[in-house]
Amino acid sequence: MSKPSLLRRVFSGFWAGLTWFRLALSNILFLVFLGLIYVLYFSGGQQPMPEKAALLLNLGGTVVEEKSHTNPLQALLGEPAPTEREVLLRDVLDAIRHAAGDPAITALVMELDYLVSSGISKNLEIAEAISVFKASGKPVIAVGDYFSQDQYLLASQADEIILNPMGAVPLEGFASYRNHFREALEKASVSMHVFRAGEHKSMAEPFLRDDMSAEEKALTERWLRDLWGRYTAVVEERRELEPGAIDRLIASYHSLLAETGGDSARLAREQGLVDRLLVRSDANDYLIQVVGAEDDEGFYEAVVFERYIAHQRPVSFQPVTGDRVAVVTAEGNIMSGEQPPGTIGGDSLARLLRQTAEQDGVKAIVLRVNSGGGSVFASERIRQALARVRAQGLPVVVSMGSLAASGGYYIAAEADQIWATPATLTGSIGVFMAFPTFEQLLDRAGIHTDGVGTTSLAGSLRFDRPLNPQVAQSLASGVNFTYQGFLDLVAAGRGLERAQVLELAEGKVWSASDALRLGLVDDLGSLREAIASAAELGGLGEGYQVEYVQEPLSPRDLLLQQLASRIGVLAPWPGLGAGVQQLVQPLASVARMLAEMNDPAHLYMRCLSCSALP
Repeated sequence: MSKPSLLRRVFSGFWAGLTWFRLALSNILFLVFLGLIYVLYFSGGQQPMPEKAALLLNLGGTVVEEKSHTNPLQALLGEPAPTEREVLLRDVLDAIRHAAGDPAITALVMELDYLVSSGISKNLEIAEAISVFKASGKPVIAVGDYFSQDQYLLASQADEIILNPMGAVPLEGFASYRNHFREALEKASVSMHVFRAGEHKSMAEPFLRDDMSAEEKALTERWLRDLWGRYTAVVEERRELEPGAIDRLIASYHSLLAETGGDSARLAREQGLVDRLLVRSDANDYLIQVVGAEDDEGFYEAVVFERYIAHQRPVSFQPVTGDRVAVVTAEGNIMSGEQPPGTIGGDSLARLLRQTAEQDGVKAIVLRVNSGGGSVFASERIRQALARVRAQGLPVVVSMGSLAASGGYYIAAEADQIWATPATLTGSIGVFMAFPTFEQLLDRAGIHTDGVGTTSLAGSLRFDRPLNPQVAQSLASGVNFTYQGFLDLVAAGRGLERAQVLELAEGKVWSASDALRLGLVDDLGSLREAIASAAELGGLGEGYQVEYVQEPLSPRDLLLQQLASRIGVLAPWPGLGAGVQQLVQPLASVARMLAEMNDPAHLYMRCLSCSALP
């Protein structure tokens, strides 16, 4: 037998080496996978809690009702910056309530320097849980270098507030300012076509005016003052300040600060906003005394709330059984089709509602809505799903979060009951369509469009041609038809006369107290109170279970998600501070809003004036 050629031997050796390398790499990856399993379920999962510690509420990022979808593998590569990090509201509430009855937890400490946004509505729900914790007799301490207005509302719930001597509490009030583009569009030779139903639909104003109309200013100022009044009332009550003290402080802040020589921390203490001025090391020593324990590195002993709640409710692959209330979350902009968590998909949410209603033991559904609206088509898809659930004899209760307006209210109007938090914004009953054409701009550039079509309407919706008057009339008719359906839905769902609905509609935004007075909602209360009401409607007695329903994850995604979450608890937060993150957040929000406008008919029920919600 002849000896193989040199080329064949080289090729065979290369192939054998490649095969060996492939097998070795597969074995390494398998060992890494086993290591991840160990870290998740044996190492981190079984790590014992300290015998004595504080529950550390170190909220970093944005507090949300439902976390947005993230690639688990991407999450494993590093902890996101605070502006991208999300904290689940339910984790915060459950951790505080569990800790209230845990003898190993001796105090609650809030470190809020990295909190970017939580909003007054969520803060009030957290404040309710903190009241439960304080009722156990354990102290609550807030410590920070600098408290933003959002952070301070949470900090004010503490028994003591510790501020860095170089810090400040810069309260300023609530505001709603938006850019207006009429003149800019005119100068750019862009024709903006807006069709709206509802005279006060604020969505159109930025394209049609150079300023906010007097009517819109009056409506916006009304709900802003309502929210600010709730903010100041809570702070003044918790800090034992006289009514109106916060407004008086803001009005004279410049002169009071001058009297202290520009020492903003001293001013905060003198005005009763904080209790102690301590540098970090002294604050740590004080917290060691309060908590009654310190760790090996000399810091006060503390358990991060995410690790604590993960220990209290470990991952379970067993389905929830027995009679129960199912809670489904609708968080984000409403879009057509299948959408990941953090965005409301017309198809995905409708399917989840249907599947939930078909489960044995589900006696009622609570839909937690936190949305300013979006696609008309997707909103109607969800409404139809809710109507089918109710037709099966299953009660549906809507619990409104910070915002349930326009399309968010459209889906809520189908429910048996609507609950709003005291700081919810709702209403904005109206419909709009808006799009530009660029024929004038192209003409100025010397670009002209011409051609033929088989009918007078063919090619009418091109951006490089003027809008056909026949098409404009058809679009206006479509918007009005959708608006009339919206009015009928609210009238039927809320038991109101159509004339009443017309008066409170037209795109007007209402505070929770006004919405209750007008009949848009049934009661004011937290998600827990809405769940209790749903249990009563479902005929459930005491001891019923509550199931928080989510889109099912594959075992692979569940594993990676849990591991990413565990690593996230332990990792520090790189990136910019919360103040800088808040500056860039509006730009990111606008870009995301444009990307999320995917209604097939380009019809929207969306409250953009609510984007300034505190």
